[in-house]
Amino acid sequence: MCYIKIFKKVYVIIGLFCFSSLAQAGAYEDFFKAVQFDNVRTVQALLQRGFDPNTVNPEGVPALMLAVREPTLKVAELLASWPKIKTELRNEKDESVLMLAALKGHFSLVQKLVEHDADVNKPGWTPLHYAASAGHVKIVEYLLEQSAYIDAESPNGTTPLMMAAMYGSPEAVKVLIQAGADLDHKNQLGLSALDFAVRGQRQNSKELIETGLARLAARRNQATPNSDQQKPAGANPSIPK
Repeated sequence: MCYIKIFKKVYVIIGLFCFSSLAQAGAYEDFFKAVQFDNVRTVQALLQRGFDPNTVNPEGVPALMLAVREPTLKVAELLASWPKIKTELRNEKDESVLMLAALKGHFSLVQKLVEHDADVNKPGWTPLHYAASAGHVKIVEYLLEQSAYIDAESPNGTTPLMMAAMYGSPEAVKVLIQAGADLDHKNQLGLSALDFAVRGQRQNSKELIETGLARLAARRNQATPNSDQQKPAGANPSIPK
């Protein structure tokens, strides 16, 4: 009889384990299906029951990255603001979730990610590069307000202003110039923001950069004392002593 009782307990434990495993498997499938279809109610219900918001799908992609990539914005914003969420995620191209959100112009999501510790100044290509390249002025301004480095250099030395000049919009170029972007900087190929605008055939951006360079040259001239004023009285370089 003792053996029978022991066997019954073992069967009960095994049964509970199998039921738990099946339940977890069902929750896993439900979770990623809800992420895919932007079913925020189901995702929230599962999270409230203790489902890990950092769970990855069968391809190894975290739920937050997947939601931004789809995009399924309601779910993405929910996940971005959920306690214990890991916002500093990278894909195989070293793109962060914040970079992708900035590129696609999802301002509200960008805010939530930054508020939950997404790195504004990740090494290499940055969220500001991506926002500038897409011409998303509001996001460019917000990232600058969050201390994004305006002259951040990509692996080849390209800055956000260069990306805005070639791929973005004149408005993004103007915002970066007014915020103090370095107009003289050249990347490892020796190209400046003006060169990027010319190559991209962005006439408006080209004119903005040329105006900025002209004003910069004028300020430098004003800051440099006139060479004649520096000469000793009676000196004349054209007449050798």
